[in-house]
Amino acid sequence: MSSNLHPMLNVAVKAARAAGALINRAALDVEAVRVSVKQTNDFVTEVDKAAEAAIIETLLTAYPGHGILAEESGSEHGAKDSEFVWIIDPLDGTTNFIHGFPFYCVSIALSVRGKVEQAVVYDPNRNDIYSASKGRGSYVNDRRIRVGKRTRLQECLISTGFPYRPGDKLKPYLNMLGEVMSQCAGVRRPGAAALDLAHVAAGYTDGFFETSLQPWDVAAGSLLITEAGGLIGNFTGEADFIDHGECVAGNPRIYGQLVGTLGKYSKFAGAGDKASVRQALSGAGDETPADGSEEAAPAAKPTLKAKRIKAGSAAAPEAEAAQQVPDAPF
Repeated sequence: MSSNLHPMLNVAVKAARAAGALINRAALDVEAVRVSVKQTNDFVTEVDKAAEAAIIETLLTAYPGHGILAEESGSEHGAKDSEFVWIIDPLDGTTNFIHGFPFYCVSIALSVRGKVEQAVVYDPNRNDIYSASKGRGSYVNDRRIRVGKRTRLQECLISTGFPYRPGDKLKPYLNMLGEVMSQCAGVRRPGAAALDLAHVAAGYTDGFFETSLQPWDVAAGSLLITEAGGLIGNFTGEADFIDHGECVAGNPRIYGQLVGTLGKYSKFAGAGDKASVRQALSGAGDETPADGSEEAAPAAKPTLKAKRIKAGSAAAPEAEAAQQVPDAPF
């Protein structure tokens, strides 16, 4: 693969591998520092910072005029006004890392004039490099990857992330999760959004949704998805989603069905949808709301199926979602 990589992607892969080597070495020591919460937190912060520093040094040595947006250091490194901005998460899945649960990754994306053009997600546990350049397809190591081929949500494996920060709206999320669980073959919560998106691009899972996300969680994964033939956007189906804090992804048909289910929970949803969600949340228990709206899981399948089959073409779900909902206030 390396022979025909875009030069900027080559540098990103080198940076991701350098960070991954630091993370793998640190993983051998994590057991020793788990004795106290403070020690553990300090250790993870050190690992995060060391991995991020290795990435930034590699990138800025090659491209000193580029900008940086990184989880640990924000935009304090690199050029402030460059059209080229590297968006970095040095260790996505820190809670997994602390516990020795082998699902975490390094995520690096290059945004050019606001659009992601290069992407690398490195899984140091499996030594897998997921990469994409705009217009050149998505790869894991040397192998071209495509999103899954399943077209019916009830046959699909969907991944998600739970809200975990204080103040995150847990109840609406549980309603969303309940709806998706009742409509698909299984839901997984592996714990690192960037790697979740890489797995959708590779067809290991069929779709993904999460709220409370930052640009560095989703920038690289978004290009992996689109270059693998999938769609990614906010819950109402808008593709310009990276700063929206909500994300849904899948192959075009599954994406459309997920948008059909999740759209009403979006912060960009229309007033009617928001009212129906509020009514469902304030109703007693998790059964059908008083107005009999589509919140009830058993009713959701037929309506969803009928609506989506009628939509026909692969691109239709996105277009249909866009018609239903006014543009988000950017």
